[in-house]
Amino acid sequence: MEMQMEFKRKLPIPKEIKEQFPLSKEVMELKERRDREIQKLFTGEDNRLILIIGPCSADNEAAVLDYMHRLKAVQDKVSDRIYVIPRVYTNKPRTTGIGYKGIASQPDPTKGEDMLAGLIAIRSLHTKVVEETGFTCADEMLYPVNHRYLSDLLSYVAIGARSVENQEHRLTASGVGIPAGMKNPTGGDISVMMNSVIAAQNPHTFIYRGWEVQTTGNPYAHCILRGYVDKFGRSHANYHYEDLHNVWDSYQAHPELVNPAVIVDCNHNNSGKQYLEQVRIAKDVMHSCHISKDVNRLVRGLMIESYIEDGAQKIGEGIYGKSITDPCLGWEKTEKLIYELADLVEL
Repeated sequence: MEMQMEFKRKLPIPKEIKEQFPLSKEVMELKERRDREIQKLFTGEDNRLILIIGPCSADNEAAVLDYMHRLKAVQDKVSDRIYVIPRVYTNKPRTTGIGYKGIASQPDPTKGEDMLAGLIAIRSLHTKVVEETGFTCADEMLYPVNHRYLSDLLSYVAIGARSVENQEHRLTASGVGIPAGMKNPTGGDISVMMNSVIAAQNPHTFIYRGWEVQTTGNPYAHCILRGYVDKFGRSHANYHYEDLHNVWDSYQAHPELVNPAVIVDCNHNNSGKQYLEQVRIAKDVMHSCHISKDVNRLVRGLMIESYIEDGAQKIGEGIYGKSITDPCLGWEKTEKLIYELADLVEL
């Protein structure tokens, strides 16, 4: 039987989208500078704390840009201790495959899928964030073949817990040219995460978007700890001191890996999806850094889900700046937390 797919329309390739919506020279130069700065954060040449922060999903352009302007004002005040890489997540994985999958699929969450409009929307949003705030951002590389639509704009990609064992994600991460965070899988097996880092740091030849490509390996591929679930579906954390030391030991067992680094995701199963716990977890991680030189060297930053309003809402409720996916920390708590984290950074 032939594939049961309706081929609805041919979409523009990344080159065509980039030509239709080109970047200014200033934006390109800004990305190059930010990329160099972020590389130094992962090599340890710069010891500031990386803060990958922003909405669970970038569902509304106006609200996301509002949030980014607020974030920029705070970043300017703590820039000597914290380096912000905003989350502008335009694709969302779904546990069951059902539900809102991000503006790349649904530019308007209340309407049906429109992939062409979605490709234009994600490029527009990322471009406006750079132009208006000077931030180059992070996104999840949920679909590796789509990365090229934003490859000239992004400064960081995350490979999610459901994707980290996938060969295509690992090989593509080896050639993205920017830091790639490999999350531990949903079951929590640290060896799977470490194997993904090994794969991403090595060169590969494979098929990508109809081309035979060769990568050089990504020296900035690293680990993200996000907690896990057991066979009964219960959440367990892996941000504690012992967990961090365990990852340090895993890196020591692989001396071929360069730039050992961990980003701690303070939400998801680390918080048991209790978004307010992110404040306590972030401070707990900073305490672990204070009592161990190895942990301090390993932990390069934190990932926090934050938006304008606390919590989450259902699609269609229309509350401005409130997440329609996972619950997020509201702006008032976010701003307070960033200042508190800046005071805890030891350079």
